[in-house]
Amino acid sequence: MSSRSPLRRLCLSSLLLAGASVTQAWAADTHHHHAKSKAHAAKAAPAPTVPAATPANAPSPNASTAATPVGGPTGAGVAATARENILVTAERRNRMLVSSGGQLGALGNKKGIDVPFNIRSYNSSLILNQQSQTLGEVLQNDPSVRTTMGYGNFSEMFVIRGFPVDGDDVAANGLYGIIPRQLVSPQLYDQVQVLNGASAFLNGAAPSGSAIGGNINLMFKHAEAAPLNRLTADYTSSGQGGGAVDFGRRFGADKAYGFRLNAAGMDGQTSIDHEHRHDAVVGGDFDWHDDATRITLDMAFQNQNVQWGRGGVFLGSGVTSVPRPAKVSHNFSQRWTYADLNYLFGMMNIEHDFGKHVTVYGAFGSLGSSEKGNYSSLTVTDATTGAGTIGSMYVPYQEQNESTRAGVRAHVDTGPIHHEINAGGSALWEQANTAYAMYYNNAVPLRSNLYSTQQIAQPGENLVGGNLSDPLKSAWTKLYSLYFSDTMTFWHDRIALTAGFRYQNILENSYYYAKKGGLSTGYDKGAFTPAVGLVIHPTKQTAIYFNRIEGLSAGPQATGTNLINMGQVFSPYQSVQYEVGAKYDIGRLAATIAFYQISQPNSYTEAYGNTGYNIFRVDGMQRNRGMELMLNGEVLPGLRFNGGLTLTDADLRRTANGANNGHTAIGVPNYTINGNIEYDLPFLKGATVVGRVVNTGKQMVNVGNTMHLPVWTTFDVAARYTFLAGKKPITARFGVDNIANKSYWSSAFNGYLLQGMPRTFKLSMTVDF
Repeated sequence: MSSRSPLRRLCLSSLLLAGASVTQAWAADTHHHHAKSKAHAAKAAPAPTVPAATPANAPSPNASTAATPVGGPTGAGVAATARENILVTAERRNRMLVSSGGQLGALGNKKGIDVPFNIRSYNSSLILNQQSQTLGEVLQNDPSVRTTMGYGNFSEMFVIRGFPVDGDDVAANGLYGIIPRQLVSPQLYDQVQVLNGASAFLNGAAPSGSAIGGNINLMFKHAEAAPLNRLTADYTSSGQGGGAVDFGRRFGADKAYGFRLNAAGMDGQTSIDHEHRHDAVVGGDFDWHDDATRITLDMAFQNQNVQWGRGGVFLGSGVTSVPRPAKVSHNFSQRWTYADLNYLFGMMNIEHDFGKHVTVYGAFGSLGSSEKGNYSSLTVTDATTGAGTIGSMYVPYQEQNESTRAGVRAHVDTGPIHHEINAGGSALWEQANTAYAMYYNNAVPLRSNLYSTQQIAQPGENLVGGNLSDPLKSAWTKLYSLYFSDTMTFWHDRIALTAGFRYQNILENSYYYAKKGGLSTGYDKGAFTPAVGLVIHPTKQTAIYFNRIEGLSAGPQATGTNLINMGQVFSPYQSVQYEVGAKYDIGRLAATIAFYQISQPNSYTEAYGNTGYNIFRVDGMQRNRGMELMLNGEVLPGLRFNGGLTLTDADLRRTANGANNGHTAIGVPNYTINGNIEYDLPFLKGATVVGRVVNTGKQMVNVGNTMHLPVWTTFDVAARYTFLAGKKPITARFGVDNIANKSYWSSAFNGYLLQGMPRTFKLSMTVDF
């Protein structure tokens, strides 16, 4: 970080919501009003943000809980039973778990079947078993999410319901602006939660203006009731080695204090030729609770580094067909490309109960980042030969964010109707300092080829914007909002109606690179955005739901590399979502079906002639209609499934002169299918086999819909085996992603092509002691 932008101290001092996790109570018809009010009060009690303490005399989950009857087995028999219990506990900890429900911002923690939204959570054991090094690798398990890259760099961008979720707009415990924006190391998190649909009412406007089709929320790990000492060593082809430490303890009177330490790292060449990646992350999580108050403090540092990374491929304006993919492991980038990403971030959460009916909460978080990289994107000008041009751009980027939220949740009864009232506000301040230097010479373009890539010397970057050694302020954003909602439940909790609104204000300024930070463009706009949701429970295990949500979002900004209009800020916009669906949840198995419609302005990147540079455009409206069908849980004893199907119709409307009206939006698959299966082998205790299939439908490559990517399918297989060494459980894992080594274009989102990963072997071993 430069002296002009020192990393702000993480002054974590405010109030939080970890929320109110509902324990659904169904009142019998004969209950009188006083008994029903007591049930509602119990339902109102928020779930603690920390695990409940284990009584001093309670056994550890790793210990045998089987009592030895008089005259029963002794000696070797008791020891065998204890070993059996340790093995069973360890095996259960490793199971894939996808739960229905999660953190819903203004509404707190909720069970999925009780809310008019489609939300699910992927647990940390799935992250460990799959050796996920980035958030995108975790979300490969979700049938409604597809991962692509950002503009000309190595960042991950997620597509939900046909709309992007930028890395800037990934939340932590419902709070925006405090998660690393390009690549996220998932080892710090206990849950990765995915909300399908508009989230502006629940969490406020996302800082970069995305998250219209869905939201991704991360929940930090905290100490559990049982002590944890875990070491992991792992290997990923073709030459990445690494490991992780996970340590947790509870201590003090009633185990009220908790500490969790996570550290992980990996370094080496990926399965792509010459691509080298390094990542290191360390996080400390502290918590304390008593009967009425819960406090958590999470702090972390993350570094991700990419050398000679394989990026996306643009198509020149004269290209009329999609080039075939390169050899599956071929690296068509230049050796001098790199990205070095450093982040220091954290948050504090506090909540306090005033009796059984009122809870106040708050959160404060901060992030400081220092990024720099030299980027180059290939623009293909001949689809047959793969010939094209490349750019070169160096970008230093620094960011300082502060984010907060505070509110109150109250439970009251008015006659036969129970009310859960939520009121509060949120705010985010974000400042970006950046500059750039790029090679720009139309007369002497830099030549390259998709298939036979020649390495060239790094060119001199002759077009400079800003101060490269001490970047000036380039953007400043302030978001603040106030929200109110009332969830009314009646008819013995069979019907829940939520109505509310959020007043959202967005102030965003863009500054000149070369004029000592002078104001270039900006806007200050606010709006009231209503929300309504309805849940009807025909039975305890089923629900029918509906929602209509509006949201105000920041306008998109031209960011990335090789853009001639980099930094241009477009106007904010309002989006509208309608959704109806049904849910089934019996605890071990959950299913959801949803139908939706969402609209927002259409934005994309396209080639700027054959110069090797690109332009970011906003043109018309994109209206997406679709269906989602999801199933997760234990289908049969020992057989677990997570997956589903999505259908999407992404129409363009009100385009310039009507030229592209009715066309399909770029990069939105017409369908996606995922299936992830785990099966515990009955003849070998502790052994589990895993299979995953990912199938993605046709994607349009240009707004004229004259080019498209074909359907693609990949298959992954894996196995793990949990056994005991002494009394210590050890889990060995082996997996292969893209087992057929298929070469394919995985995404065309935003107008550039992303090639899928080659066959990748993974091996890891974990010991708990």
